[in-house]
Amino acid sequence: MFALQPEMKVFSGSANRELAQRICEGIGMPLGDATISSFPDGETYVKIEENIRGRDVFIIQPTCPPTNQHLMELLIMVDAARRASADRITAVIPFFGYARQDRKDQPRVPITAKLVANLLYAAGVSRVLTMDLHAQQVQGFFDIPVDHLYSMPVLLKYLRTRLTRKTVVVSPDVGGLKMASAYSQALGANLAIVAKQRKSATETKALYVIGEVEDCDVLLVDDLTETAGTLTSAATILKERGALDIYAGVSHAVLVDAAIPRLQNSQIEELITTNSTPVRTVEGFKTTVLCVSELLGEGMKRIHNDESVSSLFKIDNNGSN
Repeated sequence: MFALQPEMKVFSGSANRELAQRICEGIGMPLGDATISSFPDGETYVKIEENIRGRDVFIIQPTCPPTNQHLMELLIMVDAARRASADRITAVIPFFGYARQDRKDQPRVPITAKLVANLLYAAGVSRVLTMDLHAQQVQGFFDIPVDHLYSMPVLLKYLRTRLTRKTVVVSPDVGGLKMASAYSQALGANLAIVAKQRKSATETKALYVIGEVEDCDVLLVDDLTETAGTLTSAATILKERGALDIYAGVSHAVLVDAAIPRLQNSQIEELITTNSTPVRTVEGFKTTVLCVSELLGEGMKRIHNDESVSSLFKIDNNGSN
């Protein structure tokens, strides 16, 4: 005799409630009722306002700035769900903060991505659904299943309408070469790399370009931009090498204050990104925000129904999945 499938329940933290609402609209179910507030001393208070005993619970919360606040809120929500006897708890983290701290590259520094994985597991997370990790090996830091989705199909659908001339896909640094190569193959475009030197945590300098960009439109691709230093310095040297219109395709646009004037004064025509995190408006600069709710919602439905999620990782020649 087959056991009944546990009922699915979806909740959201405060980091990106609009995305959670759109996911729920897409999968045809209401967003769960939970109270999230702060005590006068700043401590987070969470109460789940409906019965979730034996339910399959999904908690949507990107760990975007303020990163520590949103991470702690997620951990507290998970603990609340576990103590309310949820059958399974999936943390849906469209943007996974701390993913760049994935290795010990200096003496006496932590591997914070591993610490965050341990915290999520200790809180009671059964599974993680995330998108465009900065370093794919972060999946291996978890002792629970991780489903890693890619925003590339969503971006490609839009990019094909914008890139109508001869285009070169450019990685703004050597580390992003694999992502840039995937975009170049999908778009049937050539590939180039900008070599950079990092001067500080907020400043980089583009040194030289490997590849030919003269008289071509350029698509700069990266998984994440915060200060926009890497993108804007790369755009400057590409323009000097004869590039025509320069576009930037970025999975996560976590724009801090320093990014605003840089983008406004840059050679970049348009920033194309996703709503994995709330995206700041840059006055006088074109930013296009594409919705990933359908992608994440489909992943959540498949996890709930114990179906394969791997087909969502594949991209055909038309950029669809």
